[in-house]
Amino acid sequence: MPIWLTDDEKRNLDAVVDRLIPADGGPGALVAGAAEYIDGFLGAFLVDPPRIWAGGPTSGRFGGPAGYLSFHKLSALDELSWRTRIEGSLGIPEREFNGPVVGFQQRYREGLAALGDDFSSCDADERDSRLRAHPELTAMVFTHVCEGTYGAPEYGGNRDECGWKAIDFAGDVQPRGWTDAEVSEP
Repeated sequence: MPIWLTDDEKRNLDAVVDRLIPADGGPGALVAGAAEYIDGFLGAFLVDPPRIWAGGPTSGRFGGPAGYLSFHKLSALDELSWRTRIEGSLGIPEREFNGPVVGFQQRYREGLAALGDDFSSCDADERDSRLRAHPELTAMVFTHVCEGTYGAPEYGGNRDECGWKAIDFAGDVQPRGWTDAEVSEP
C-alpha cells in the first residue's frame, strides 16, 4: 500500500524503476524496493519523526546497537529545508526566500501522469520511448532509484540488502570498520 502516491501512480512508478535498473542478472530496482523508498521519501512528513535522517552511529549489522532503526527529529530549519525540497514552496513566504520551488511531490505527480495512465501495461520498448521523451523526470527518478536500490535499507529500499549483495558491498560496517588490506587490496 503506497504511503503518498496513489495506487495508479505507484503502479507506474514500479514500471519506471523496473526499466531504470532492470533485473538483468541481479535483483533489479523493483525487487530492491526502490519504488517503496521513493514513496516513503515523498511521504516523509506523514510520519513522526520524518524519515529523513536515520539514527546511528551504527546499524547493528556488524555490532553495536541498531541505531538506524530510529529517525532523528528535525530542527525547525531542517524541517523548513526538507519540506521545501519535498513539498515545494506552495506560496509559503518562508519557503520562497530564493523564489518559488516546485517540490519533488509535484514533479513526481506531474511526471508520472505525463507517462500516461497505461504506462505500466506498455511493453519495454514503449516504456523506454516514453522515458526518453521525459528526460528531466527520468534523471530525477534515476537518482532516487539508485538511492532506493543501493542505500541503507532503513529508508525503505534495498530490501534484504539485495542491492548491496548484487554489487558485492558489505554495507555499513561500523563499528568493525575496514582493515587496511580490505581498503588497499579489495
